[in-house]
Amino acid sequence: MTERDYVLGTHDAELERLGLQHRLWRPRVLDAWRLARIGPGQTVIDVGAGPGYAALDLAELVGPAGRVVALERSRRYLDALRARARGLAQVTCSEVDVVTGDFGISGADAAWCRWVLCFVSDPAAVVGRIRRALRPGGVAVFHEYIDYGAWKLAPPCAPHTRFVEQVIASWRAESGEPDVGRVLIPHLRAAGFVIEHTRLIAEIVEPADPLWRWPIAYVEVGAERFVELGQMTRAEATELIAAVRAAEARPETRMVTPTVLELIARAA
Repeated sequence: MTERDYVLGTHDAELERLGLQHRLWRPRVLDAWRLARIGPGQTVIDVGAGPGYAALDLAELVGPAGRVVALERSRRYLDALRARARGLAQVTCSEVDVVTGDFGISGADAAWCRWVLCFVSDPAAVVGRIRRALRPGGVAVFHEYIDYGAWKLAPPCAPHTRFVEQVIASWRAESGEPDVGRVLIPHLRAAGFVIEHTRLIAEIVEPADPLWRWPIAYVEVGAERFVELGQMTRAEATELIAAVRAAEARPETRMVTPTVLELIARAA
């Protein structure tokens, strides 16, 4: 297979951004796994594992007696995961498109899926594949956007507002849906899940807050990617970065982060 790219690519800058994102979100992720009762000895599927930052945390959680099956369509991301997972026999990597490919596993105890369904053309198909891969009583944990357009700077920043609108349009042009969280519960119920837990995750942060770097890193990588794809001029990208930097320098600036739905569902 050739490398299967994503909206933001699979280059080094995106690998680094995903690592930063995972580190900043890790406390919330661990809380969700605890609520879902994921633990030692279990078999867990990481659906759309990317370069495997969550998969390695799951490997630590399930221990040597457990198993983590990382499903990912990007060979470059899987190579990065394999390099990090050396010595962890419980981690298995599988190059598969989670929309159309065979997961190659059944009877798993749990599945983890973060910011995957918002990019795929058929989220219901992925949900159905997750259900078929779990044992009865198995649990699925999701973090997906439910209101991406909530991402705003205050006071308003026009270049940033245009960028958010452009991101939403670019995902939809690739058959994704940024606000997929709005239809996730019906998809889960149709696939045979019972909803156990939901909550919204949104923050208002100032530039000194470490979480500020989560969305702003997306601006930096995303602007460069849009220039590469011919969807933004170099001048527009420069204006965007300068406007965000100016906002960061003002002590009164706040950011409302994109709203994420945390959802835990149990296979009936």
